[in-house]
Amino acid sequence: MLLLLVIGAVFYVSQMSEHLPDNQVSARDYKNATYTVAGEKVRLVNGRSETAVAPGSASRMETRYFGNEISKDLDGDGRDDIAFLITQNSGGSGTFFYVVAAVNKEHGYEGSDAVLLGDRIAPQATESGPGKSIIVNYLDRLPNQPMTAAPSDGKSMRLILDARTMQFGVFHSGARKDTSL
Repeated sequence: MLLLLVIGAVFYVSQMSEHLPDNQVSARDYKNATYTVAGEKVRLVNGRSETAVAPGSASRMETRYFGNEISKDLDGDGRDDIAFLITQNSGGSGTFFYVVAAVNKEHGYEGSDAVLLGDRIAPQATESGPGKSIIVNYLDRLPNQPMTAAPSDGKSMRLILDARTMQFGVFHSGARKDTSL
């Protein structure tokens, strides 16, 4: 009898979580949370997601955990959150890099909207910025360089997460003063 009760409770909870909006479903591990990338919800499983580019299409959109993570309280609740980079590739020549945050809520991690850093860039360090901000450093190409050129132009982006909307505000984006790495 107890076994049937447990099975019923598990079934009920799983059915209820399927009907909740993605922003109310959280994960115990940030590599298994849902993030919004280019307007689409992407649920990572062990740091990876693969979906059809279009219904019935053989082309796949692959989203992967890249790294460069930093642990910092981004929402001011006293718990460390995690910001990190993900990549997205649809099989073409480009690999798009994004920064996301996993906010550590009482019930697990909730994923943020992604901010595009660029296509085929060379990520460098992600570091703590002033207050609740983070700074993402990367190399990009100069405006007139072809996509085949190696990234060599040092850039930094300072971001602050709005925990209410789960979106980053970009407070500085531009060339780094010191581009030697």
